[in-house]
Amino acid sequence: MHCFCENKQTFDLKVEGDVSADPIWCNQCGCNFDIEEAPLSEDLKDDLMRWAMIYGRWIDWSKDTLLPNGIELENEHNKQGQQLTEKVKQELANKYRVRFSPSTSARMYSDLDF
Repeated sequence: MHCFCENKQTFDLKVEGDVSADPIWCNQCGCNFDIEEAPLSEDLKDDLMRWAMIYGRWIDWSKDTLLPNGIELENEHNKQGQQLTEKVKQELANKYRVRFSPSTSARMYSDLDF
């Protein structure tokens, strides 16, 4: 997959949720890949995008605060992300190294004093 690394491509990927981003990233330069460019099955791409679209559901965006059950919601999101990452690893095992980058935003919000 083509990215911003020195040799313009990577075989080192990470699965990570973020606001308004596709869930496949270069683990070296941080390039966010269009999910359609990923050599994954359409079913797995769909599952990954559904997972990515609910990123941050533990935050009340209108108040910029953590929901009362925010830590639990983030933990569940991370659990689902890890499961999806295992599927990505299976599909890309011969060509790419893949890791999961869990969300820590709920913990960041819980430590903030407003």
